[in-house]
Amino acid sequence: MIFRRRPNQLFTAARIPSFIKIQSRNLVNVKFKWVNDPVLDTAVSNALHLKAASTLILLIASNPDFDLPIYCLSRCRGQLGLPPDLKLSTFIRRYPNIFREFYRPDSSGTPVPWYELTPEASEIHHHETRLVYKSCYADILSRLQKLLMLTKQRLLPLQTIDQLRWDLGLPYDYETTFLTERPDLFSSVKLPDERVGVKLLTWDNHLAVSHLESKGTLRYGKALGFPIQFTRGFGLKRKCMQWLDEWQKLPYTSPYADWSNLDPQTDESEKRVVGVFHELLQLTVLGRTERRNVSNLRGPLGMPQKFTKVFERHPWIFYLSEKGWRVDCGAEGGEPGLYRRERGICEGGGEWSAGFVESENEMERDLLSEYESD
Repeated sequence: MIFRRRPNQLFTAARIPSFIKIQSRNLVNVKFKWVNDPVLDTAVSNALHLKAASTLILLIASNPDFDLPIYCLSRCRGQLGLPPDLKLSTFIRRYPNIFREFYRPDSSGTPVPWYELTPEASEIHHHETRLVYKSCYADILSRLQKLLMLTKQRLLPLQTIDQLRWDLGLPYDYETTFLTERPDLFSSVKLPDERVGVKLLTWDNHLAVSHLESKGTLRYGKALGFPIQFTRGFGLKRKCMQWLDEWQKLPYTSPYADWSNLDPQTDESEKRVVGVFHELLQLTVLGRTERRNVSNLRGPLGMPQKFTKVFERHPWIFYLSEKGWRVDCGAEGGEPGLYRRERGICEGGGEWSAGFVESENEMERDLLSEYESD
């Protein structure tokens, strides 16, 4: 399970010097030391089990007979995110308190494993369906609206939304319970690549407020800083501290606002990119998503070509985990997960902990040389 530690304050945003407001300021070349966070890495691994088990519950419960054979479940293996060398039946048998296994003969008389929910699991599932989704209907609906409002055309392929379904907390049948039932908000359109898209018909100004804007307590004009957190052992040189302090004081562009006047080669534009993904992760239930989901949103969100470099340039805001299901040299790694950090406090203008000062034991990375914008 993933827990969020909420900061008590935001990074202090002092008054903006006039030279910082000049958009011609180019991206600053900075170095920092990358440190893995074992707590978040463990959370990534645990969340994969939770997602797979929950998806199986939904698949079985959605069948009219409330049971499914192994070959039917195997067809949906791509939705589970399980490693290829792990048999689906082996994973299911790990949770006898959720799934009951029994056998039925196929047409040739060969016994085939079938699975149904245990009475306890079935009761919990129906309780969640009746109460949780109904009580959270407005919240789930607003998450879907805001996701589409983040895009340039208020439009996303249905396939992209499917990939984010678990992260957004959408019910398994959201197409009928949300999209079809709200023709005043959503429309189904055919995309140029023949895929089906979902378009938001109505812009809601009340929803066009980012989480950072609604929770930010320190405002000076357009300046708004991001909550930041440093992993234990993180090394940061003093010149990078100064850059981070100035970067936090740059004007904040809302992810729902027009950004066409921003020069993509400036720190201010980069702060807008950070704000978009900070908001995207805020829309998710657990504050995380897989990196491939983010990559699929590059075009709809109007991101630069190598936008993922901002995750590496700002490890105090995002955490990119390499832990997952792909087995490599005997260690678990693979589909990276992206987290929004909101756990510690750091005040600009105050004294920085000595633990944040440069540590020679960590490898330096010069990421700006790899960062490019369209």
